[in-house]
Amino acid sequence: MLSIKSRMNLRLKRLGAGSVVTPADFLDIGSREAVDLVLHRLHEQGKLHRISRGVYTVPRVDSELGVLAPSVDVVVAAMQKRDQIKLQASGAYAANQLGLSEQIPMRIVYYTDGPERRITLGKQIVLLKHATPRNMVTAGRISGQVIQALRYLGKDHVDDTIVTKLRHRLTRAEKKHLAKDIRYAPGWVGAIMRRIAEDEES
Repeated sequence: MLSIKSRMNLRLKRLGAGSVVTPADFLDIGSREAVDLVLHRLHEQGKLHRISRGVYTVPRVDSELGVLAPSVDVVVAAMQKRDQIKLQASGAYAANQLGLSEQIPMRIVYYTDGPERRITLGKQIVLLKHATPRNMVTAGRISGQVIQALRYLGKDHVDDTIVTKLRHRLTRAEKKHLAKDIRYAPGWVGAIMRRIAEDEES
């Protein structure tokens, strides 16, 4: 029988460099206490890097750049799974995710219904900011992403080009979800969402 540490190492090897893990990913192998101890030891040995409390990454090393930070999206997904919280990208990052902006901010903000956190990923900083339940209604849905992106761009900068990009990018199902969530958006944002959604019937 392989030890808990050996089995965890095998799983980490299968997941590969750049993957992000939490203790919950190994509870089928051993108790929480045993898993935490192994993760701590692997961190001390440099085989894992700790991103935040209970969140680790398998180091990804570039021959020229050295250790590379893991993907923001992968880290956020791991924290969301671990803490069972809602998260919604905001500002420039939401616009970037939708292809409306080429800018990838060094300071990325996610709204959450969970605790506030600050995470450093290389030169990037990820901030989890607590939001009211009303502002989290559309979190995790395409409508939430669109609302945040449009608010970031601003009413005076959302033109027919932006509308066309979103019409082409979103699937039929996503446009239907957009139409259902118009009531949660500010007036001018809701009007843009309606134009995008109604394209399916035009």
